[in-house]
Amino acid sequence: MSKFYITTAIDYPNSLPHLGTAYEKIGADVLARYHRMLGDSVHFQMGNDEHSVKVKKAALELNLDPKAYCDSMKDKFVTTWKNLGVSFDDFIQTSEPRNKTATLKLFTLLQKKGDVYKGSYEGWYCEGCEAFYLDKDLVDGLCPAHKAKPKWLKEENYFFKLSHYADSIKQHILAHPHFILPEIRRNEILSFIEQGVEDISISRSGSDWGVPVPGDENQFIYVWFDALVNYLAAIKFGEDDPYFKTLWPADIHVIGKDITRFHCIIWPAMLMSAGLPLPKTIFGHGFVYLKGERMSKTLGNIVSPMEIVEKYGPDALRYYLLRESSFGADSNFTWEGFIKRYNSDLANDLGNLLNRTLGMAKKYFDGLIENGRAETDNLDYDLLHRHGLETGKRIHELMNYQNGDLNFHQALASLWQFISQCDKYINDLAPWSLIKQGKAERLKDFIVTLVLALRLIATYIRPFLPHTSDKIFAQLKFPVPQNFSEVETFSNIKLPHQLGEASPLFPRIELEAKT
Repeated sequence: MSKFYITTAIDYPNSLPHLGTAYEKIGADVLARYHRMLGDSVHFQMGNDEHSVKVKKAALELNLDPKAYCDSMKDKFVTTWKNLGVSFDDFIQTSEPRNKTATLKLFTLLQKKGDVYKGSYEGWYCEGCEAFYLDKDLVDGLCPAHKAKPKWLKEENYFFKLSHYADSIKQHILAHPHFILPEIRRNEILSFIEQGVEDISISRSGSDWGVPVPGDENQFIYVWFDALVNYLAAIKFGEDDPYFKTLWPADIHVIGKDITRFHCIIWPAMLMSAGLPLPKTIFGHGFVYLKGERMSKTLGNIVSPMEIVEKYGPDALRYYLLRESSFGADSNFTWEGFIKRYNSDLANDLGNLLNRTLGMAKKYFDGLIENGRAETDNLDYDLLHRHGLETGKRIHELMNYQNGDLNFHQALASLWQFISQCDKYINDLAPWSLIKQGKAERLKDFIVTLVLALRLIATYIRPFLPHTSDKIFAQLKFPVPQNFSEVETFSNIKLPHQLGEASPLFPRIELEAKT
């Protein structure tokens, strides 16, 4: 059994999750569930990034203590992610003692290495990003992410000698093609390093919300510093616990493309300074856009994932977001596109295939499969082997991000091609004519083949649409598999078997007629 440690970027809890943050968590959840189905020992880590100025402001606006505010927001985030079917194993808050312990440990290691010094800094600072920008990074004088003019700040801070590690990071990237994915993100980081890397401030003055700098209570460690440390703190770094060594380095950090510089340059340099191994892969996913703009509270164009989940269920949202484009690229959310995918792919294709199969089993055999064999002729064999098992192989190829990207959309497209082949199998064999011809035994073989095909579909779809997978297995009355291999052997179906009752997986969305 292999270990698989996967993390997501942690979120500022100054506002509730939106589709943009949900996109990342859903994508990471697919990877975590997929690796569990491979038999790996998975640790899926998520959390909230709390020591920011804007989080403190949000708390004070509600007359709340920042910690009390963050704890209440944690409950809301956790509820949102669970309602979306995100199967995280741990949820960390950067205001927790374990994160403070790990942050102080790492900071001290950097100091001992001689990579921390005190100096003054001035520059453009964006409160939304909690980061400084150079003139060349601004777009028409505005923050590229928030489209707002940053403030000019001058402070005396502690600095980290990031420039000392620029060449080492570059060499690591060149020697490890899968360290930064997809390739476009890798090339962006290499280009940024070529432009020159400067030392960076790792503390701020004039704040009392955060982790104090050891030996200097007037300075607090920068929010992004202790945010990055969460990946270590969550697995007991700094606690002299052997558990840390069983999981680190992370197999993959899943982050948004806007924070690749923090994760692909600053974070590796911090780890190098501390003498710790680097994560194996950092994957910078694209954004979900609405009306051509990235979703954010600042831009006022947020769509809440819970609006969709409450009305259409979590898997409908998961399917739409995962189906539209590769995970490494940007995608657009439109209600028209969502409804079209829902009705066509989920209600018509998948839902109807299950209903047709259970309906025929009920009509001809009262839902009881007493005997029958799959693969009695070429049609059966082709459906289960040439289409079914080959679909599984294709999905495994597409889910291997070391091929360069995470092509969830193509994996789902392959699965839907198999669903189409199942429909073609029904039409080619014309079961309604078999009874008329007195071929009841052939009809039994046909039903068994379809049931086995549905069992494959429900298994391959499981990482993407876990609730739907559960519903399919419940209607087939089969146990839910814990591993892909459990359903890829067709001789292990036990007969007789009583199938369950058909129930719509995705009731169609009926649109009001325009007048």
